[in-house]
Amino acid sequence: MINSEIDTELYAYLGQICNSHNCQSILINGIANHVHILCGLSRTLTIANLAEVIKTGSSKWLKTRSTDLLKFSWQNGYGVFSVDWRNAEAVKSYIAGQKEHHVKVTFEEEYRKLLRDLGVAFDERYVWD
Repeated sequence: MINSEIDTELYAYLGQICNSHNCQSILINGIANHVHILCGLSRTLTIANLAEVIKTGSSKWLKTRSTDLLKFSWQNGYGVFSVDWRNAEAVKSYIAGQKEHHVKVTFEEEYRKLLRDLGVAFDERYVWD
């Protein structure tokens, strides 16, 4: 549902949400079915709290942008991965290249592989809710 007519504005808005909660926004990008956010995490906010304020705030904002988005909602879950700052440039490059990258591999295929590679047990019934 995130199309090229709204994506740049959305990514900027997501960055504002992060920054307003003392979570320095570094890079945000995605494709129609998901978004990557590289940001710092405030010492006073949990990851769950940050995900909640990002999803709640951006959902409300998106619904004001177009009648096509009146029923927009993020999925219930989310994935969070820590980044070693020595690898930040590689992560930024990966996030910046989302549109080109996902021509080759779907988000779902890539996410499953990432979880397997990291040894994270998951249940398909709950990953895509």
